[in-house]
Amino acid sequence: MTPALSLLKAANWLKLGRMKRLPLYTFLAANAISMIGNNLTMVAVPWFVLETTGSAAKTGLVGFFTALPAVLAAFFGGTLVDRLGYKRMSIISDLASGVTVAIIPLLYLTIGLQFWQLLLLVFLSALLDAPGNTARQALLPDLAALTATPPERVNAWQQTIQRLAILIGPAVAGLLITWLGSSQVLWLDAASFMVSALLFALAVPAGQVKGEVAAGYLEQLRAGLRFVRGSRLILALVLTVAITNFLDSPLFAVVLPVYTQQIYGGAAQLGLLLSTFGAGAVMGGLVFGAVGHRLPRRITFIALFVLVGLPFWLLALAPPFPVAVAALLWTGLVAGPLNPLLMTVFQERIPAEMRGRVFGMLTAIALVAAPLGMVLTGYLVENLTVTTTLLIIAACYLLVTLGQLFNPALREMDSPPAAPNYV
Repeated sequence: MTPALSLLKAANWLKLGRMKRLPLYTFLAANAISMIGNNLTMVAVPWFVLETTGSAAKTGLVGFFTALPAVLAAFFGGTLVDRLGYKRMSIISDLASGVTVAIIPLLYLTIGLQFWQLLLLVFLSALLDAPGNTARQALLPDLAALTATPPERVNAWQQTIQRLAILIGPAVAGLLITWLGSSQVLWLDAASFMVSALLFALAVPAGQVKGEVAAGYLEQLRAGLRFVRGSRLILALVLTVAITNFLDSPLFAVVLPVYTQQIYGGAAQLGLLLSTFGAGAVMGGLVFGAVGHRLPRRITFIALFVLVGLPFWLLALAPPFPVAVAALLWTGLVAGPLNPLLMTVFQERIPAEMRGRVFGMLTAIALVAAPLGMVLTGYLVENLTVTTTLLIIAACYLLVTLGQLFNPALREMDSPPAAPNYV
């Protein structure tokens, strides 16, 4: 074979490989657009409330009406995902989110927007968005199989995009609000959801849909609960995540703002710490995407969780600011691979026809304790000191994560998935 023919053959193989992965790349692009839209909304809506009402209490109430439906819809909406199909639910969710967000500036700029109407719209937007996130999680294993891509790599790409959206979205929203105003940014939010829905409709396959059409909604919901209860490994993992979320979610929402204000002096330092964590998480996710499929899962999972908590001890010593920045970078680096690893284990063990409801339940269980953790941490910070609170969190985190060494269920992480038992 001549060199020219060899090059032509190689070029054809590359072209075929890119075409084969087109559905996966389209999925990731659509998801990135949708996630950026979510993060634009996360900044634009509270700012819109502050601009139009001037009330911090009303802004907090809007936050509550945004957070509450996420847990409810994750738990109860997963069964709907299984019944409607992953692609269809993703499109419906994006369209519904786009419409509800667009109605906010539409009413405000025309006939006027009452506060109760705003609460209803943000509640509906969050309620309809959660099943879409569940559907996209459920669709990933099929896309990985279709494109012959290791699931660890696909999940790492997905989680990296989510981290990038969290890192970039709020900053972009702030610039756009300054330039255009919050009501105009909400139009862009709505448009991002529409573009995501269009990409899904045109280029993302439906995946495996084997819904139990003969079973009713409640029976399907009960089957999902039986599956979660019957899987020692999945139950152990999600309960571990729920406990660690209870401990570390307040770090960003409660502890770091107070800590930075008292020790380092201002919001600029807080922003740098959060951005550094986000950058570390992106890098950690990318590294896991390259080598994660070669690593032993149980030891990797436990080691990463232990390493995530170590910087809490360092921060409790109130080190110089560059050391705190390095600590948050380290936390992001070792936290970045955790979600891709967990998603891979879950996807391997959850039957295709049950992914929607089980993923939804797992999300709800993982999130349910975080609000309580924030309330309790706020009480500790106010009545003790922020550094003492950090020591308490660090000690509890170390006990929980080291305790996983003695959890026999985690030994199944490195074993082939057993046949599901959810009858």
